Amino acid sequence: MGSIDFQTNPGRYRHWRIETGGEIASLVMDVDPAGGLSPEYELKLNSYDLAVDIELNDAVQRLRFEHPEVRAVIVRSGKDNVFCAGANIRMLGKATHGHKVNFCKFTNETRLAIEDATENSRQIYLCAINGTAAGGGYELALATDHIMLVDDRRSTVSLPETPLLAVLPGTGGLTRVTDKRKVRRDLADAFCSVEEGVRGAKAVDWRLVDEVVPNSKWADAVKARAHDLAAHSDRPKNAKGIELTALDRKIDGDTVVYPHVAIEIERARGIANVTLRAPNRPAPPSLEAAHALGAAFWPLAIARELEDAILHLRFNEPEIGLLVFRTIGDPQTVTSHDTFLLEHGDDWLIREVRHYLKRVLKRVDVTAKSLIALIEPGSCFAGTLAELAFAADRSLMLIGQREGDNQPPAALVLHEVNFGLYPMGNGLTRLETRFLGEPSRVQEAKEKIGTPLAGEDAEALGLVTFAYEDFDWDDELRVMFEERSSFSPDALTGMEANLRFAGPETMETKIFGRLTAWQNWIFQRPNAVGKEGALSRYGSGVQPAFNRERV
Repeated sequence: MGSIDFQTNPGRYRHWRIETGGEIASLVMDVDPAGGLSPEYELKLNSYDLAVDIELNDAVQRLRFEHPEVRAVIVRSGKDNVFCAGANIRMLGKATHGHKVNFCKFTNETRLAIEDATENSRQIYLCAINGTAAGGGYELALATDHIMLVDDRRSTVSLPETPLLAVLPGTGGLTRVTDKRKVRRDLADAFCSVEEGVRGAKAVDWRLVDEVVPNSKWADAVKARAHDLAAHSDRPKNAKGIELTALDRKIDGDTVVYPHVAIEIERARGIANVTLRAPNRPAPPSLEAAHALGAAFWPLAIARELEDAILHLRFNEPEIGLLVFRTIGDPQTVTSHDTFLLEHGDDWLIREVRHYLKRVLKRVDVTAKSLIALIEPGSCFAGTLAELAFAADRSLMLIGQREGDNQPPAALVLHEVNFGLYPMGNGLTRLETRFLGEPSRVQEAKEKIGTPLAGEDAEALGLVTFAYEDFDWDDELRVMFEERSSFSPDALTGMEANLRFAGPETMETKIFGRLTAWQNWIFQRPNAVGKEGALSRYGSGVQPAFNRERV
């Protein structure tokens, strides 16, 4: 499997169709069996691999930005008698452990984007299940706001991973069943233990779906339900969307360069330097001007570039364990755009940009790499970009200027966006999470909005981990990087995943926490992936041989 590219568009889709017409759109899943990332398996029965989910992620984004008129989205199958058979089992059996983990993480981020579209963009998702929805197929349905099941004695919903594969529904299935759909846990236990699943009225009684409809009334009922949901949306009926044009990205060896983001990899040290650039001019003078910029509007452009960079590093650079964030530019041009985002939050496009930035920062939070932010002279860790410093496992700030350097002294600038616009998966802002034991310090920080904070001040406020003088800077960085690279990557992943999400547990933090736990344990156990394990013997007609010890 070569380098994975997360950029696509509807003209290149092999697995999905976007059908629009007024306030209702359909996302039609019609998977090309030969369209997977690898020729070693076929994507039969609408099963999926990462290639299918890359298109789904793109489609969800395009519906939000390119189709403001769409108020409800129907997710349905383009094949008869099957909705989706879930993640392709041959793919899971052949993939590396790291790819499986990142695949499940990306898949769940896409599911969360669907839920975010429903909750925050009021582009409400409905799932119309005709046929079998098994495993990840039912998990896709669970991400929607309303699930309909045709009552034809064949169509079922199931989570058969435990009896079939010796694993479990790892992209949020179990959590959504109990926490989102509020299925009774004993019924959930029974549901997850049978291969054939549940159908008809029982599926409604158990809260697994919202309604079942006879086949003779199916098409009309789905359309009527979609219009009912659309009536609860506030999306504009006559607005013009913006095109998500292809990213300007150049990959040359160990560098990846976009207009506002650059990656430079130091392979020997296992470090990726990720530098983000401030806009070269202040925010547009009007809402109309922002719309005219389209995908070139800086907050949207940098969100798209950072997201692509993070996904590239996750999937294509598994041995690069440390991301070092730097910023370059004028903090005032950053904060002028932040102010613009706040002032025009009622506009549909600005609302989408705000939520997109939130989701991209969440991708940073759950990336299994160490995150370090370096606040140096000439940097612009301000407002939205300051969130990267707060997302980092450690942030270091240089006091004043470097000898012989005429760049402005390092400064951190807070903005109102840091106090509510970008919540983490735990429902708190990064500053609230940072000061979980000292909530009064959030208010202290808020009183410094707009004030350029020098190193000593930022450290005293608890906004950075350490502040160093110029004569100590290089040595402190060297020691920190060498120390980090000497630790076990497994231990670091576990440590960082636990420390980043202090505070209340939500459905989202449960999903990612449990995903990390099950993927890094169950999916490496011989019972699943050994020569006699369930994944290895699936489809062979030979029963798996299990080690019966419980640990």
